[in-house]
Amino acid sequence: MLKKEVAIIKGCHEKPILIDTTIFEGEPIKGVVILSHGFKGFKDWGPFNKIAEYFAENGFVFVKFNFSHNGTSPNSPIDFVDLDAFGNNNFCKELDELGLIVDWVNNLFKGYKITLFGHSRGGAISMLKTAESNKVSNVISWASPSNLLNRFPVIDKLNKWKKTNVAYIYNGRTKQNMPMYYQFYENCLANSDRLNVEKSVTNMRIPHLHVHGSDDITVLIDEAKNIKYWNPNTKLHIIDGADHVFGGFHPYNLNVFPVHLQEALDVTINFLEV
Repeated sequence: MLKKEVAIIKGCHEKPILIDTTIFEGEPIKGVVILSHGFKGFKDWGPFNKIAEYFAENGFVFVKFNFSHNGTSPNSPIDFVDLDAFGNNNFCKELDELGLIVDWVNNLFKGYKITLFGHSRGGAISMLKTAESNKVSNVISWASPSNLLNRFPVIDKLNKWKKTNVAYIYNGRTKQNMPMYYQFYENCLANSDRLNVEKSVTNMRIPHLHVHGSDDITVLIDEAKNIKYWNPNTKLHIIDGADHVFGGFHPYNLNVFPVHLQEALDVTINFLEV
């Protein structure tokens, strides 16, 4: 029987992290998988709840959470109601909070292998975390960038960002202009070594699966090839014709997975069961 439990722990700057855990009661546990969502994402986006059930049905405890500064709140977990928090988010906060989740899972499910699993930016954060935690057994990245620090605007726009302290990212789905405060850029500059995906991947000593769509226009396929080049032990699976979300969408109302998403899931489950 599928069981879902919800918890809240304290994240960065006293802000709460909302967590849910999906498990198939009465069946042996093969391991624990922790999902990190991406930019402008949240733990209940699109098919994530159905994906959680799929992993649980295949014997894995599935843990997903909202980063405390992703713009949602525990009372509004799928809506961006806290844009000030969104503007004050940065990569280091997400790395720190993923560490908190790993510790929380390790205390709750002692003795089980922990897999970090992230989509897009969440996959990059997961790859980076492997350099900081000895509690992680595997890492899976879907459609993730190979560089978090090469996406900044040209110098004149950087100067304007510094002067006004805010730049806006338009969310086409919600029709919101979402702020990003200049602290984000400053944090990246101050922590460039910690945020070096190439370094983390090159030095990775645990099994790593990277899944990418050939038609991803958000994170180009060349980024997946970078990851494979830096560490030949990384298992790279390219899905022909797949986009950035493997055919997923929000809100999700299907009882089955789109064909590209099903392929990504099959490859991922097979990777974990080896």
